[in-house]
Amino acid sequence: MNEQLKLGLPKGSLQEATLALFKKAGWNVSVSGRSYFPDINDDTMTCALCRAQEMALNVENGTLDVGLTGRDWIAEYQSDVHVVTDLVYSKVSAKPARWVVAVAYDSPVQTLEDLQGKTVSTELVGVTKRFFADKGIDVKVKFSWGATEAKVVSGLADAIVEITETESTIKAHGLRVIHELMQTNTQLIANRVVWEDPAKREKIEEMAMLLKGALVAGKLVGLKMNVSKEDVENVVNLLPSLHAPTVAHLYQSDWLSVETVVDSGTVRDLIPKLLKEGAEGIIEYPLNKVINK
Repeated sequence: MNEQLKLGLPKGSLQEATLALFKKAGWNVSVSGRSYFPDINDDTMTCALCRAQEMALNVENGTLDVGLTGRDWIAEYQSDVHVVTDLVYSKVSAKPARWVVAVAYDSPVQTLEDLQGKTVSTELVGVTKRFFADKGIDVKVKFSWGATEAKVVSGLADAIVEITETESTIKAHGLRVIHELMQTNTQLIANRVVWEDPAKREKIEEMAMLLKGALVAGKLVGLKMNVSKEDVENVVNLLPSLHAPTVAHLYQSDWLSVETVVDSGTVRDLIPKLLKEGAEGIIEYPLNKVINK
C-alpha cells in the first residue's frame, strides 16, 4: 500500500469505547490534549478524530478513507459509502442503541397519530422528517442543539426523537416512549473509490476482522483447570465451547489439563458446578480477540 490509510475515529461519547476496542484489536491510539490527529502504532495509517455526525460525509467526499459512525448518521445524510461491517458496541453496552419518540409522562399523546400538527424536537432531523412523512403524519420537526430531553419539559416541543440505550435519562426527565423509530449501531464504512483499491481494501478487511474478533472476545472468557481421569467426562459435559475443549495430559501424572472458551455471562454459575464435578486449580482469563474464519 503506497499511501497511508486515512482512518476516522468518532470523537465524543463513542471515543473511549472505540479506543478501547482498537487497543484490544492491536492498535494503540494515543490522543494528546486537544489534538484532532492522534498517534497510532501503525505506519500504514493516519488517524483523525471526527464527530460521528460528520463521519459519513467525510468518508463519502474522500477526506477520510475509512471511519466508524452510527447507522443513524449514515441514514440522516443518506451518505453514499460502502458499509464494510457492523460493529455492535456503544458507550454503555454491547447492544444497539435506539432512536425513540417520547412525550411527557402525563401527555395525552398515546400514538404517533396523536402528534398530528404538533412539534417534534430532535438532532436527527432528516430521518425524523422522512419517518413521519412516510406515515402521513404532519409534524413540525425542529433541530435540537442538545439537551433534547428538556425540550418537552420546557414547553419547546410536544415530543422528541432521541437516542437511548437504557431509557434512564428519558425517564429521569419525566418522559415516556411511545414508539421506536429505529435501531442503530456503529458501522465501519469506507469511501467507495478507496474500497476499489486492492491494497487499501485488504487493509480495511483486516481491520474489520480484528475489530470483530475483539468484540466477540469481549463476550467470552477462557477457562483452564486440572481434572482427574475419573472425573474428566463429567467436567467436559458441563463445558459449552466454540469447539470441543482442549484436553492434555499433565507431565508424569494421571491428571489432565482442560482448557476451553465460554460465555462470560455463564462463568459465575459454571465454576461452582465444575468444582463439584472434581475440577481443581480453575483459572479464568480474559480474551483480546477470537477470530473465526
